[in-house]
Amino acid sequence: MFQNKITVLSNWFLSRPRSLKRLITLAVDFFAIIFALWLAFSLRYSEMYIPTQDQLWIFLLAPAIAIPIFIQAGLYRAIVRYLGMQALWTVVKTSSFYAITLAVIVLLAGVEQVPRTVYGINAIILMLFVGGSRFVARWWFANSLDSGGVHQSIQRYIPPVIIYGAGASGAQIVAALKMSRQLKPVAFIDDEPSLHRQQINGLNVYSFIDLAHVIEKFSAREILLAMPSISRAQRHTILRLLEPYPVHVRMLPSLMDLAEGKVTLADIQEVDIADLLGREQVEPIEELLCANITGKAVMVTGAGGSIGSELCRQIIKLRPTTIVLYELNEYGLYAIEKELQTLNIDIPIIPILGTVLNQSRIEAVCNRFCINTIYHAAAYKHVPMVEKNTTEGVRNNVFGTLNCAKAAVACNVETFVLISTDKAVRPTNTMGATKRFAELVLQGIAEEQTSTRFTMVRFGNVLGSSGSVVPLFREQIANGGPVTVTDARIIRYFMTIPEAAELVIQAGAMGEGGDVFVLDMGEPIRIVDLAKRMIHLSGFIEKDDEHTDGDIEIVYTGLRPGEKLYEELLIGDNVSDTQHQKIMRAQEKVIPWSQLNLILEQLEQSNEDDECQQIRNILMSYVDGFKPQCELEDWLS
Repeated sequence: MFQNKITVLSNWFLSRPRSLKRLITLAVDFFAIIFALWLAFSLRYSEMYIPTQDQLWIFLLAPAIAIPIFIQAGLYRAIVRYLGMQALWTVVKTSSFYAITLAVIVLLAGVEQVPRTVYGINAIILMLFVGGSRFVARWWFANSLDSGGVHQSIQRYIPPVIIYGAGASGAQIVAALKMSRQLKPVAFIDDEPSLHRQQINGLNVYSFIDLAHVIEKFSAREILLAMPSISRAQRHTILRLLEPYPVHVRMLPSLMDLAEGKVTLADIQEVDIADLLGREQVEPIEELLCANITGKAVMVTGAGGSIGSELCRQIIKLRPTTIVLYELNEYGLYAIEKELQTLNIDIPIIPILGTVLNQSRIEAVCNRFCINTIYHAAAYKHVPMVEKNTTEGVRNNVFGTLNCAKAAVACNVETFVLISTDKAVRPTNTMGATKRFAELVLQGIAEEQTSTRFTMVRFGNVLGSSGSVVPLFREQIANGGPVTVTDARIIRYFMTIPEAAELVIQAGAMGEGGDVFVLDMGEPIRIVDLAKRMIHLSGFIEKDDEHTDGDIEIVYTGLRPGEKLYEELLIGDNVSDTQHQKIMRAQEKVIPWSQLNLILEQLEQSNEDDECQQIRNILMSYVDGFKPQCELEDWLS
């Protein structure tokens, strides 16, 4: 009954307008100031003090001095439920300043009946009253929330969460969670033995070996990884250890993303897939990053795409004189332009709508803005889509690249970097074959002239790009499954988009003309393993023959048109190291331009005539290792 009355009173107070709550708090302080002064006199005289007629004005003066000081210090702007040590320090400073001010005024007034020790005692008592009352109220409101919630007639269920990491970030997020009522922190897990069996913010700290017991004890289905300062490799190890447990794992971002060390609920996010791979990013070589960008005019084709947009983000921070965003997709161009503008970097950002098939427009742009470097990221890259639209894939990927290259030579562009793909190596699909043919085009042109350095950079899948399996798996898991995998044997290389873009920039700076660079993608990962890990770390159990009562099933749909089981990065074995440990230089077969020019004429004519079979025959004849995985799938064939 008493607890219910407290809850009702808390609800009433918290539901009042803020102005009324401030007035109530001020009134409480008013009487506390007078009472603190009376109690200081009583303690000093060791008896019940009764002020004389000459001393009554001091008791009226006290709140007249203290209240304005408290107002100026912001004590009535602070929200009681979120008070911290900073508020307590403010109370100490304001109470001390008030006591000194009161003493000075009384002494200047010539009042001799006030012992000087009263002022010090008064300050201490007032600190206890003002500070203590606020922290008692804070505790009171917190208990009221625990017992029934605010503005709720029925207490809602708050999911319990285990905090992995009992450091500063863990302690901060526990405080935020207790106030937010979105999740209920129940325990800490930490690897530091000295913290075990201790309490932090009212929660016990357990060892990792106790995790199964803690999950069962609190019926927890979520773990929050609150260790933002650890390396990606360490997070990878922890996530591996957490996989067997039926809990949803979320995390705080890296320390670089935490403003001044302040942690809020908005900082909580799903597990970064890059942490599942455990791939540590290598520090870039600054000279390579700046070589083709700093102090130069740079253009990115396909600037609105996954790789193109990340290239733009990194390029503008390297201080080019101008950055030109060349993009066919209007919304993609609008989005990246607005994003770059928010960086407030004083560099001209030029958004150009255009297709890479329009050589004259590319030349006009290069001449108008005196372009020094081109990063050619524009391409059709979705394997089944290109397989069903053969001619458009060839037109964009091969002849679009050719047009850009010719424009670069005509305008004396210093450096041209092609964003290629591992699917260009012994391709099984039209997309991969067109990208390898685009490489051949640049290699051929590179041997015919010296004004422009042509470089190709080849790498595998990037996490989070358009068409990537990762966002697809997340969506399927969120919808309750099933998760679709084409084949249990399929493997892929992965890296993050920022790392890929950074390595592309550095590789482009090492090119001497016609070079093919290959990025070290690390170890390949089985797609089905990735799907299983994402299911487990989302707090679900995979449904299979052994776990028929599981939550989410993995369904195998079969290889899509043109899809291969595994990807490669090298056509041959002739590869050499470079000054960057993650970048290799490949030496591969080149078709002389005189011969390649004739082949291009045949390919262009077949493309104009929609002769898909003839296009395939040409690609099979000149692209090493091209073995189509399927029959012709083109919609118009």
